Amino acid sequence: MPKWLEDAVFYEIYPQSFYDSNGDGIGDIEGIIQKLDYVKDLGCNGIWLNPCFDSPFKDAGYDVRDYQKVAPRYGTNQDLYRLFEEAHNKGIRVILDLVPGHTSEEHTWFMESKKPEENIFSNRYIWTDSWFKRPEGFAFIGGEADRDGAYILNFFKCQPALNYGFLNVKEGWQLPPNHPDCIATREALMNIMRFWLQHGADGFRVDMADSLVKNDDALKSGTSSVWKAVRAMLDKEFPEAFIVSEWSSPDLSLKAGFHADFLLDHEDSGYKSLVRNYKIDRQTRKVVNDISFFKKDCHHDISKFLSQYLPWYEKTKNDGYISLITGNHDTPRISLNLDRRELALAYAVLFTMPGVPFIYYGDEIGMEYNIDLPTKEGGYTRTGSRTPMQWLRSGLNAGFSTAPADKLYLPVDIRPNAPYVDSQQAEPSSLLNIVKILLRLRHAESDLQAIPNFELVNNKEFFNDTPRIPFAYKRGNLVCAVNPLSIRATSHISILGSENLTATLKYKKIFSIGKCTLMNGGCIMEPQSFGIWRIV
Repeated sequence: MPKWLEDAVFYEIYPQSFYDSNGDGIGDIEGIIQKLDYVKDLGCNGIWLNPCFDSPFKDAGYDVRDYQKVAPRYGTNQDLYRLFEEAHNKGIRVILDLVPGHTSEEHTWFMESKKPEENIFSNRYIWTDSWFKRPEGFAFIGGEADRDGAYILNFFKCQPALNYGFLNVKEGWQLPPNHPDCIATREALMNIMRFWLQHGADGFRVDMADSLVKNDDALKSGTSSVWKAVRAMLDKEFPEAFIVSEWSSPDLSLKAGFHADFLLDHEDSGYKSLVRNYKIDRQTRKVVNDISFFKKDCHHDISKFLSQYLPWYEKTKNDGYISLITGNHDTPRISLNLDRRELALAYAVLFTMPGVPFIYYGDEIGMEYNIDLPTKEGGYTRTGSRTPMQWLRSGLNAGFSTAPADKLYLPVDIRPNAPYVDSQQAEPSSLLNIVKILLRLRHAESDLQAIPNFELVNNKEFFNDTPRIPFAYKRGNLVCAVNPLSIRATSHISILGSENLTATLKYKKIFSIGKCTLMNGGCIMEPQSFGIWRIV
């Protein structure tokens, strides 16, 4: 496990929307380099860079045409190498987005695999053995190759699935994971990783990490075997490299060799219950039935999150980290349903939990989800979370680009209440400055970092099926508590398992949002408040 992860906080950058340095309307690598001081000042010492590889951009770069070439619209390989170097000079690590499950249909591998003559790439993708054979249970394309067969897709028509094998072989055209051609696919993946790590990358976020081997079992045994081999390679050749999975089952992913796993807002997930527990009315395009924990008027407790999080935490705390996120490029920004105070309270909890946290660009200022945007490069409902960074209130295109507005990758937010970096930097109580304070505190206090020292301290309320607000927890020698509601909340705090002992403890508040008090084993939280106390 890389030691540097203990104090890591990552900033996710969608490159086409972050900062345009050359005025063509699309963000680029040079633009990221120019904004590294902003990332550092925010408190992030890591960057997750969404796909920047050569692509037809039918899925915004998640359809890779060449894994070892930077897309020209972002710059060159040399620009990316320089980003690594400049970031490292400022104490910032950079991980790339790895797409291992599929390529673009324009990738050289696939162009060779489509040929009727057998070659080394014939089984790099998953083909049936006849043009008439339809692979049951899988999306597929037929009739678009000279080869006699149909090929399996992962998502869009442009994304043929790479062949890592089938754990349970049911058809003659299906290969087991230990077939030499499936092992060759795995080796090709590791060679891509080696290429970027040798040029200065610090690791990878892995797209759809749980779905490589087909017909896998419930424990993802086949896919896990691939990642165990990858982890063995990394431990031997690049022991400081970091891999974090888009899996959202840390009990499986961390055992498979990942250092961390994201909690995502999958349907009915505990994480979703915190910030996105709502429906969107298709006619009005408005949020309805919002019962997210951080909504001030929802009056729902945190038990749904804890009932999922706690078992995962206990099972995996010695294997790796759980990564909580403010959002990402695939989900509506949480500002869609949370106001500025609600966002601040949500971030206060996310940044004081164990694990490796991730901030999606713009979330630190409360950038909004544009629900009405038409799709762009296969974004569909995701497009509204991918708009340009709002740098300057009075700047052209919010300071994102000098291009004409109609040439921008996506339009900036021009609403009167749109958030901007410069205006929030000048306001001490802004969301941006609250995030900075929280992250500086996390870096300064080892107890608030990634280490597994989480403990519920009002667990009587949790396990007796009574209200779990305020939500209070201990991180080493620090106690954190939050009341997201618009009414006062109180709770007994049991830290050492003995009321007599807790009554003798004293506490020093080191950070707060709103008014809150912790003393004599009791917690009094005024409406919409959060506090951190040191036990003295």
